[in-house]
Amino acid sequence: MQQSRIYLSVSFVCVSFVLNAFADEGKSSSPLQRAHAHNDYLHERPLLDALDNGFCSVEADIFLVDGQLLVAHTRRELEPDRTLQKLYLEPLKRRIQANGGRVHRDGPVFSLLIDIKNTGEATWLELNRVLSGYADLFSRVEDGVFHEGAINAVVSGARAWDVIEATSPRYTGVDGRLSDFGSDRPEHLMPLVSDNWRLHFRWRGKADFPEAERTKLRQLVKQAHDENRRIRFWASPDTPGMWKELNAAGADLINTDDLPGLNSFLRSTSE
Repeated sequence: MQQSRIYLSVSFVCVSFVLNAFADEGKSSSPLQRAHAHNDYLHERPLLDALDNGFCSVEADIFLVDGQLLVAHTRRELEPDRTLQKLYLEPLKRRIQANGGRVHRDGPVFSLLIDIKNTGEATWLELNRVLSGYADLFSRVEDGVFHEGAINAVVSGARAWDVIEATSPRYTGVDGRLSDFGSDRPEHLMPLVSDNWRLHFRWRGKADFPEAERTKLRQLVKQAHDENRRIRFWASPDTPGMWKELNAAGADLINTDDLPGLNSFLRSTSE
């Protein structure tokens, strides 16, 4: 009898732990549309730390290795159990189920930026195949028609433009560059334009932002928006001063490795 009581008590604790773990996956701060977690997989809890801070966009680098999409920044950091499915797709699926069809309950469409690090065409084809297994979660383009889902996936890095554009159904868009402004590529193919801050601006976050560069930044943001595309910069100073300029200019995604810092900054600016 005593053993039965102990067994039931242990079982109750285990069930409670599992239920609480799933419940926690549905919790997060209120969503911050401009917050983008650069190299998100380097945080202690990939994806989950960003979601807990209200981020609506995360970035994962992938390599195709022996038929698996592995998440890492470099080849020497590859680990066989750190797959795209395990770190991102399965947790996102559980959250969307818990939140009534959104990553953040009543929040905006979530962005998953996927940086392809090797064999662009083969990696993308495998990525598209894998995402097709989560077709109820991701936006897709089929026969030229865009169908919105809870998540917009966008690929960067080694981008096989022609193969991507010709594939249907397609579960990703492509991350363009500033040199792609003026392109006739449809919005659903190139929904985002990103570029290296250091290639276009001299300001490194110290002293005052030169007015000429502030004007240039705002013109680039306007140009992106005129084409119905979003805009992001990487390699920008990861400081409140930079966040302030990007936010004021209307940049759609603000790149950071400092999740709590950008969280606090954006919430303080909205008060």
